[in-house]
Amino acid sequence: MIATAIVMTLRMRMMVLSEPTQMPATTTAGEAAVNVSVESASPDFLENISAGRHGLQADEPLSAGGQDAAPTPYELLLAALGACKVITLRMYAKRKRWPLEGVRLNLSHRKVHAEDSANCESAGSLIDQIDVEINLQGELSAEQRRILLTIAEKCPVHRILTSQVQIRTRTDP
Repeated sequence: MIATAIVMTLRMRMMVLSEPTQMPATTTAGEAAVNVSVESASPDFLENISAGRHGLQADEPLSAGGQDAAPTPYELLLAALGACKVITLRMYAKRKRWPLEGVRLNLSHRKVHAEDSANCESAGSLIDQIDVEINLQGELSAEQRRILLTIAEKCPVHRILTSQVQIRTRTDP
């Protein structure tokens, strides 16, 4: 679902672009919309991405005909989730004035069989699984660590990935 949409964004890396293009921000829920634009470049599958005033670049691995100039879409998805979790944890600990000195996350993605189809060989029985290992640094109590692990599950990107997402694709008139 969402991982498939992320795959379509190709592979990204940080890069300064000359003039990022902005789409108008629109939303029906009253919150500011997040907009990203992607424009083809060269060679092959290299793409320029503008995210606000920040520039990124996307590519595919050599095995898919790209230049392997950036992380995979799955790595970028994990990076977005990891960054969001770390920011959320640091904000929460700061607000509580807890002695959180740092956070390190290791994330991995793989396709696994759904529990109810563990013995199936069908590709349709596979689901996406993301594993997150959190290392909290600082003189935190066991209770503070427990609470922070709960808070990590509440970061906005985690919520998006675990909710129903509607992706609408249309052509520009």
